[in-house]
Amino acid sequence: MPTETLSTRDRVLRAAADLLAEGGRDAVSTRAVGAAAGVQAPTLYRLFGDKDGMLAAVAAYGFEEYLTSKARMGRSEDPVADLRRGWDLHVDFGLSRPAFYVLMYGDAHPGVCSPAARRAASMLEQIITRIADAGRLKTSVGRAAGMVHAAGIGVTLSLIATAPEERDPEMSTVTREAVLGAIVTGDEAPGPDPHAGVAGRAMALRAALCGHETPLSPAERVLLAEWLDRLAR
Repeated sequence: MPTETLSTRDRVLRAAADLLAEGGRDAVSTRAVGAAAGVQAPTLYRLFGDKDGMLAAVAAYGFEEYLTSKARMGRSEDPVADLRRGWDLHVDFGLSRPAFYVLMYGDAHPGVCSPAARRAASMLEQIITRIADAGRLKTSVGRAAGMVHAAGIGVTLSLIATAPEERDPEMSTVTREAVLGAIVTGDEAPGPDPHAGVAGRAMALRAALCGHETPLSPAERVLLAEWLDRLAR
């Protein structure tokens, strides 16, 4: 897209993204971004509030590329294979755009989550829910998604912090499979695993009931969900 056709906000974000990629977070000052985008400081404050607001917007701007790639990945008949592909895409994005990744995940604040990050978490939870629907999940959807999320971020940040020539090329794959082993059962089976045990069956039923009409009252549905979550744990 030609620069002259960009809105002021997009022009600022592109300038800030370029500075971030070239020099890291410290390079993204309001003065440097304003000079690169050809705007004055009052314009930046009007658009983003302050430097933290601008950095959050830059993180979301870079994250859109990742979300687009993840959406383009599509889905197969095997949700576990899709989870593996999603993990690899996540790590590859972090290693190819380390400054963006560190800005997005390396400076977490309690209770603060960007819309883009919420979208990514929702996409992950959808894949985990499909695994639960197939009767292949050992724990709750929320816990499984949290484990994948935490492990994926940890591995990616660790690899970013390691010199490329010193990185363990199997670190991501080994960690991915360890997490899958902890949350997925019957990986070789296309449907419910007869050896999944009570936890797997409880989560399969929990997932199957979500969004479907049942003859249960609202209070009974809440109670059943509590029982199934307890069995899954």
